[in-house]
Amino acid sequence: MSQFEPTPKKYERERILLESIKNNPNLHHNALLKTLVPEFMAKSTFEKTRDSLLEKEIIFVQLRGNMKFYSTTDDYEIKLQHRIERNTNNSFHDLKLEIKRLDTDYPHKDIDEKITLANAILRNLIRTDTGFTILDSSKNPKKTLYRDEHLEIQQLIHRVFEIIQSDRHFDIIYPTIVSNLGFFVPQTSWDKDLI
Repeated sequence: MSQFEPTPKKYERERILLESIKNNPNLHHNALLKTLVPEFMAKSTFEKTRDSLLEKEIIFVQLRGNMKFYSTTDDYEIKLQHRIERNTNNSFHDLKLEIKRLDTDYPHKDIDEKITLANAILRNLIRTDTGFTILDSSKNPKKTLYRDEHLEIQQLIHRVFEIIQSDRHFDIIYPTIVSNLGFFVPQTSWDKDLI
């Protein structure tokens, strides 16, 4: 499992906190804290989970007097789609600029920097393509709305591999990069450990 995939425990904690907020809209921060800590999670875990839900805009804070109350966000699905679209487009444009710089910068880096940089760019290209796929499926599952972007990402990935292949340390860099991208590639059978 990659470090970027949420663990089942994190999902569970977010679900527990979200359910508690939804089922008890009149509980202020401290009362909510008391219902969940220590039975379901530690106080620091509660705060991290709450911050994560706030950051994702799944919940928001209302101040009444000097007390904080949490509520679920109305029309979350629409806001999420807008956030995915904004982040995906920003990432896409940033990556295009990064790859333009890669042509001149890459040969001057040491081997470890080359591996780290190439891995980061390739992973972000794959994530960005996934963002466009999610947007395609949520907007119109029967049509590819982001066809041009998907094609350009495919070409950018190819360009990164061209830069790697033309490098004098190719024989060391290439196997390391490809092996680190393994978790993006389907395995021969369904990995039950991810469930």
